[in-house]
Amino acid sequence: MKIRFGYVANALGLWDASPSKTLTFKRYAALPKEERLEKLHTVTYQNLYHTKRILHYNIAHEIPLYRFSSMLVPLATHPEVLWDFITPFQSEWQEIGEMVRKHQIRASFHPGQFTLFTSPREEVTINAVKDMEYHYRMLEAMGITDSAILNIHIGGAYGEKKESIVRFHKNLQKLPEKIKKVMTLENDDKTYNVKETLIVCEQEGIPMILDYHHYMANKGEAELADYLERIFQTWKVRQLVPKVHISSPKSEKAYRSHADYVSLDFILPFLKLAKSLDQDFDMMIEAKQKNLAMHQLVEDIGKIRGVKRISGASVVW
Repeated sequence: MKIRFGYVANALGLWDASPSKTLTFKRYAALPKEERLEKLHTVTYQNLYHTKRILHYNIAHEIPLYRFSSMLVPLATHPEVLWDFITPFQSEWQEIGEMVRKHQIRASFHPGQFTLFTSPREEVTINAVKDMEYHYRMLEAMGITDSAILNIHIGGAYGEKKESIVRFHKNLQKLPEKIKKVMTLENDDKTYNVKETLIVCEQEGIPMILDYHHYMANKGEAELADYLERIFQTWKVRQLVPKVHISSPKSEKAYRSHADYVSLDFILPFLKLAKSLDQDFDMMIEAKQKNLAMHQLVEDIGKIRGVKRISGASVVW
C-alpha cells in the first residue's frame, strides 16, 4: 500500500509567501476608477508568484499533493467587478500548469462553504455554479483539468435531509458537465455522514473524498469498515488514486476544530483499516501547521513497523 502526502495552500517557513492576498470590494470601490484594474492585477500577480514559490518548495521536498488557495484571484466572482483574470496572466497560469504536470503534482481546489447545491434559494445555486466556473477556469488555464479536482460538500439540510438531497441532484444539473467531471464530494462533520455522502456520489458518478476527522465527529450509524472499499471504488470513474482528508481534533471540547498537527494515535485505526484493503491512496493534511504538520506525520508514520519511506512525502506499507 502506497500513501502519498500533501497539504493546503500555504508553505509555512517561506517568507511572505501567502498565495491568498486579498482586495475587498470596499477598498476596490474606494480607488479611482483608473487604478482599480491595476490593483487587481498587482494582487493577483503576487498570489500567482507566491504559488510558484510554494510549488518549487514542494518539488524540492518531493511533496506530490497540493491544494491551491481559492483566493488566488481577488473579486473574481463579484457581480460588480467580473474582470478577465486569465488573459493578463496566461504565462503565469501556463508556467504553474507546466510545473504541476512535469513533476506529477496532484493539484486541487476546495471551493468555500457557500458553494453548495442544496439550497432552496435559486440565487445560492447560481452563485455556486459561478464559483465552480471560476475554479474550473483556473484549472483550464493551467491545462490540468484531466488530473485535478474541485472538492465541495453536499451542503445544508435545511431541516429536511431527504428533500435537500433531492434538491442537490436537481440543482447539480445546472452545473456544466465538464465541471461536474472534475468535482468530488466529501462527508462533513455535522450534516451528511459517510453513508449519505457515498450514496449521493454513487448515484451521480462522482468520486468521494473520505474526511476521517469529519467521520469521527459525525459517524451516525455508519461503520467505516462497511463503506471504505465502496468509497475507494468511486474513484474508478476517473481512474484516479483515491484521496483522503486527514486532521485531528484540537481538543475534546473543540472536537471539530483542526489541531496544529495530526495525532498518529487518532488516525491509526483508519490506517490499519486501509491497510487491510491494500489500496494505494493519497492523504491531504488539513492541520493548522500545514506543511510542517505534513512533514511530522510522514516522520511518525515512517516509524511504524513495516512502513518504508520512499521519498520526502511518500511511504509504502
